[in-house]
Amino acid sequence: MFSMWFKISMTKFILNNQTIETDLPKGTTVLDFVRYHKNLKGTKIGCREGDCGACTILVGELTDEKVKYRTQTSCLMPIANANGKHIVTVEGINREDGELTQVQHAMVEASGTQCGFCTVGFVMSLTNFCLEDAPKTVESAISAIDGNICRCTGYKSIERACENIVSGQQSGIGNVERLTVNIEKEIVPEYFSGIKDRLSEISNLKSENPQSQIQNPKFTAGGTDLYVQKPEEMTHSAMENLFDNSELRFITETDEFVEIGASVVVTDLLESEIFQRLFPNLNKHLKLISSTPIRNMATIAGNFVNASPIGDMTAWFLALDAEIIFNSERGISLKDFYLGYKKLAKSDDEFISKIRFRKDFTHFNFEKVCKRTYLDIASVNTAVSLKTSDKLIEIAHVSIGGVSPIPLYLRKTSRFLQGKEINETTIADACETLQTEISPISDVRGSSEYKRLLARQLFTAHFVELFDLDF
Repeated sequence: MFSMWFKISMTKFILNNQTIETDLPKGTTVLDFVRYHKNLKGTKIGCREGDCGACTILVGELTDEKVKYRTQTSCLMPIANANGKHIVTVEGINREDGELTQVQHAMVEASGTQCGFCTVGFVMSLTNFCLEDAPKTVESAISAIDGNICRCTGYKSIERACENIVSGQQSGIGNVERLTVNIEKEIVPEYFSGIKDRLSEISNLKSENPQSQIQNPKFTAGGTDLYVQKPEEMTHSAMENLFDNSELRFITETDEFVEIGASVVVTDLLESEIFQRLFPNLNKHLKLISSTPIRNMATIAGNFVNASPIGDMTAWFLALDAEIIFNSERGISLKDFYLGYKKLAKSDDEFISKIRFRKDFTHFNFEKVCKRTYLDIASVNTAVSLKTSDKLIEIAHVSIGGVSPIPLYLRKTSRFLQGKEINETTIADACETLQTEISPISDVRGSSEYKRLLARQLFTAHFVELFDLDF
């Protein structure tokens, strides 16, 4: 039955300028497919953990009658997530006459490449930057390459390449015009203009991929942690893919709640008008979480279910006192979801279908410390949401990660803060309560003493940031 499912279940997508249909196991990574099955060796194998960016590709998806491209790391992308999309490797942007594209030319002119191993990833990220219908600034160009690491050149030369690319871009134009401009400027080839119609013609494969035939499936979405933890198992396992389930990809609000589908990725939050309104420092906070390609892949529910004690989005939503609802329609508070290390209050046949939280907070803050500022796992992370009136805390929810076997909702600290005035004494006393709730251990991220110090400092930082207190 297992092999039969693989045989009849097809994945169909466009790879560069070629329509592909394959019956390979759904867990096969796109990186392995393009390199070993299609002999497209421009996409490099680096860390296989989504950190280095050498395997960066463009993924185009038909959305609202247009093709929207995002970068993703192909080493962590199951081929199931390519279904119905346009997958672009560096070979897919190269010019037919062998000359450099404008992005490639900018990298060469700025001496932004030496050994060349990382260059393809930078080129793909900056090409996607050109395709995005967003204001073109040097800062946003540099932000677009936050998932790409170079060990040869130093980054100033690459930043100069960003400046050159920005100077050749126009801002404030629509999606169709943006694509036309980029074709005219020889940033992407002419065939990109026909991708929207070709994706529209690709049949809806739900009927061709009968998920009911999967015996004891594993539910997967972005796969950004699973492919790091157990790549071989993921490649050959029978998976029920939730990443592209349209019923799980939404962000809505009512007068009382915000609800998001389980397959919403971090970038969706960044682009959501609802989240931008509710969280004034949204961009600042979420830029601390991984990198652009990973934020394009990592689902919120996947972060919850992975149950890492230092999951950034888990800390975020714990501080919102979020509730999760399963496909069985059972609901549970996120703070009650974690029973022990990697032990969850769910059955094997349940998966998260949506997440919701109340909009009754007036202040929110997220803090994180790690060994480097960006693209790193936290030593300690923490978030807080407060409802205040006249400097009195009416409602408080505080979370912290990296100081317990589970992502931790600070129940005692949250209760202590309610009804208190916001002042130095309150914060100091709350810090003492916080210390009784955590149990950090010494590991590669820091000693237990260091983590206790971080917990105190980051908790205090919430109030410095939110209320401009001076301690």
